[in-house]
Amino acid sequence: MSQKVEDLNRRLLRARDAMDRAYAEPLDVRAVAAVAHVSEAHFIRSFRAVFGETPHRYLQRRRVERSMFLLRESDRSITDICFDVGFMSLGTFSRTFREIIGETPSSYREGHGPMVAPNCIQMWAMRPRVAAGAGTAAKTTTQSSSFGEATVAATP
Repeated sequence: MSQKVEDLNRRLLRARDAMDRAYAEPLDVRAVAAVAHVSEAHFIRSFRAVFGETPHRYLQRRRVERSMFLLRESDRSITDICFDVGFMSLGTFSRTFREIIGETPSSYREGHGPMVAPNCIQMWAMRPRVAAGAGTAAKTTTQSSSFGEATVAATP
């Protein structure tokens, strides 16, 4: 990997860390791109290439992960949780939660008690697996990326 690519990856990690720290705040792409010292357009393209999703989708996923914890561990209302994690509308929160998790926030709360495993492990375990063909079970292997994240690859 070239020095330029490593430098960009480091700057993108700093930007992602800034997003993690301020997940409940509105996403200001210009400010986050400034953390990475790149333009907005280059930041969005580079972020997607490195992390596999846009900054907006990453932030939505982080907010949903935090809301999952709050839904399991607290008795606060879904509306309060929605606004506390940074969503501006209950409808957007519910739709995004359902897209990412596969069920509504209320059904998630009813079906899931306090969790022992961290959210990152839970999200990894809930990822859909890729089938390797009709009638053939997929063999999955876990690898670690250069950023310390686990990736799952299906092989025939």
